[in-house]
Amino acid sequence: MADSVPESTRRTLDRLYDDPDDRLASLFDLTADDTELEAPRAVFKALSNEHRIRILEALRDGELCACEIQVVLDAPQSTVASHLGELKDAGLVNTRRRGKWTYYRIGDTAVLQLLDIADALAEGT
Repeated sequence: MADSVPESTRRTLDRLYDDPDDRLASLFDLTADDTELEAPRAVFKALSNEHRIRILEALRDGELCACEIQVVLDAPQSTVASHLGELKDAGLVNTRRRGKWTYYRIGDTAVLQLLDIADALAEGT
């Protein structure tokens, strides 16, 4: 990877540090590998859709069955199922079966904290 560093960057590091090669090595250590990025990427991908955020907000008050979520979203069953699948795959919702009905609930309250943080960040802009 050291070979991929542009010459202009190398010159800058030479000016800034007594041991630019050591600093360069420490910077490469900061680089996250793909496996470290998979979980956050899945979570943020799941949160990147308005319908999925609406589902999570509706689930703040407790579990809902898929038909109730259809009402919340005013969307067809296929759309709701797709969004619920994405949220479930990301670990943001859990399910419970009761007869032929499937109920959805928040998988971890950390996602609600994340949504609250997003709201707070948006207020600051």
